[in-house]
Amino acid sequence: MQIGDKVRFLNEVGGGVVAGFQGKDIVLVEDEDGFNIPMLRSQVVAVETNVNNFERRPKKVQAEAPSASPAAAPSAAETPQVVHERKGGDLLNVCLAFVPVNSRELSNTQFETYLVNDSNYFVSVVFSNNEGAAWHLRWQGMLSPNTKQLLETFDRSILNDLERLSVQLIAWKQDKPYMMKPAVGVELRLDTVKFYKLHVFRSSPFFHEPALLYDIVRDDRPVRQVFVEATEVMERISEEAEEQDYPADSDTPDNPEIPETVPVIPQRTREEEREALKAAKRALKAEQQAKLAKKKAAEAERDPHFSKPNILPEKEDIIEVDLHINALLENTNGLSPSVLLNTQLTEFRIMMDRNIKKKGQRIVFIHGKGEGVLREALIKELSRRYHGCTYEDASFQKYGYGATMVTIR
Repeated sequence: MQIGDKVRFLNEVGGGVVAGFQGKDIVLVEDEDGFNIPMLRSQVVAVETNVNNFERRPKKVQAEAPSASPAAAPSAAETPQVVHERKGGDLLNVCLAFVPVNSRELSNTQFETYLVNDSNYFVSVVFSNNEGAAWHLRWQGMLSPNTKQLLETFDRSILNDLERLSVQLIAWKQDKPYMMKPAVGVELRLDTVKFYKLHVFRSSPFFHEPALLYDIVRDDRPVRQVFVEATEVMERISEEAEEQDYPADSDTPDNPEIPETVPVIPQRTREEEREALKAAKRALKAEQQAKLAKKKAAEAERDPHFSKPNILPEKEDIIEVDLHINALLENTNGLSPSVLLNTQLTEFRIMMDRNIKKKGQRIVFIHGKGEGVLREALIKELSRRYHGCTYEDASFQKYGYGATMVTIR
C-alpha cells in the first residue's frame, strides 16, 4: 500500500485515497471532503492503483440533450444530497481555523479563515466581527456534514478588526430523524499577537498546513471564553486600595515604606529550593512512619475473637490538590521555570506517596489549562512511577479543562 492508492474501510462505510502514514500501523486516508482520517492498516484495503500510484478517476460522460423541454429536467435544489455519515459524528463539533497561506514567510503572508464542521449535521452559520458598538456580518451560509468552508482571505492590516468575533450556529439533519441540538452563539476574542508566532500554528487532521484552531462547539458543548476588561481590573484594584483601614490621624507619605507588620519574603536560591524539597521528603517519611506505628498499635489492640480489627473503614472522599505555583510558594521571584515545575511535581509526588496504599482513593490535581506542560509532566510521572493508577479529566462543570483526577489502584 502506497501514497495515492484508492482504499476502502473494512468495518466502516467510506474510503478515500492514501495521503500518508503515521508510524507502521496508522494510515491517513483523505476522503472526498479533504479530511485526513487515521485508520489502522489492518482495517484498510486497497481497491484501485496504477503504475504511478495515483487514483484512477473515471472520465466524465456528457449527458445527452434532453428531448423534452428544459422545464421537465429536475433542478439542482430538487436533487437530493447524498450524505455519508461517519461513526462517532453525531456529537456536534465545529471549530474556526486560521491557516497561513505561506507559513515559511509568516511576517508577510496572508491568512485564510475556515469553518470546520466535524459532525454528521448540516449547520447554518452566521459569522460576524465587532467594530465599536456594533456587529458586522462577514459570512453567512450552510456547512454540509464533515466539510470545511473557506470564509475569507485577509492580511495583517485588518487583524485589529478581527479581535472580537461571533459565530452563531443552528444544526439539523435532512431526510432522517436526529437529536436536536441547541442553537449556539459564541463570542471569541483573538490574541492577534499569535499571528506573529509560528509555533502556535500546529498540525491538525483538517489541513495539510499548520493551523490555529478555536473550538466553537466541542462534543455538543459551546466553548465560551472569559473576558476581563483592563478597566475592570483597574477599578477593582482601586476599590481594594480604598477599603484598606488606615488610622484617621496618620499622614500617608508620598513614598510609603513597607509596614513592619508585613514580612519581607527573601528570594530563595536553587540550593535553598533543594533543601526545602529535602525537608518535605523527610516530613513525608516521618508521617508514613507515624501511620505505620499507629497501624501496629491498632493491631495490638485487636479483639481476639475476630480476625480483623473492629474498626469501620473511613468514608473515601475526593482529595483536591491545587498545583498552581502561587498556592505552593509565597514568592517566585528569581526562580526559573524548571525549578517551579520541579516544585509542583514534588507536591504531586508527596500527595501520591501519601495515599498510594488507599485503594480506590481519588485525587483531583488542579493544574490549570495553560500550555499543558504541567499536565503532560503529571501523566509522565503516572506512567513511570505510578503505572498502576488510572487517570482521567476531572469534572468539567466543576474544574473546566484544568484538572486531572487520579484513582489509586
